[in-house]
Amino acid sequence: MIKVGDTLPSATLMEYSEVEGNGCSIGPNPVDVSKAAAGKTIAIFGLPGAFTPTCSAKHVPGYVEKAGDLKAAGVDEIWCVSVNDAFVMGAWARDQKTGGKVRMLADGSADFAKATGLTLDLTGKGMGVRSNRYSMLVKDGKVKALNIEGPGKFEVSDAATLLAQAKG
Repeated sequence: MIKVGDTLPSATLMEYSEVEGNGCSIGPNPVDVSKAAAGKTIAIFGLPGAFTPTCSAKHVPGYVEKAGDLKAAGVDEIWCVSVNDAFVMGAWARDQKTGGKVRMLADGSADFAKATGLTLDLTGKGMGVRSNRYSMLVKDGKVKALNIEGPGKFEVSDAATLLAQAKG
């Protein structure tokens, strides 16, 4: 499992974007994790799935609300990573009004989740292998802080916790 001091694994996430106004997509587009994180401070939070109750009611809204504070604390980008396809993440981005605040990145085959060791097996609930709920602060591709939730919990991966770590 990934830990503080480790480098993010090589992986490609997908991002669905839209052109403002005409509704034509300009995605899904591949996002090379190593290249996208190089030279930046990134707040990454992972969660089990788009449109799921805790993720939609608490996790994403917290990061949208604290986006300005995180940027003021030196965070260049905020990434939400979930084991969903890019089209679902794009629809969820519209629903959560994340534009300009949080990049909604799809880990459709759970490759990033598996490479970090941050998987959650929800096969028994009909959801397959998903991402565990976590947050991490990454500087130039290296993990500086990592907060992994226990099963069914939402206590340490919230935006306020990561904001305090970014300020520290």
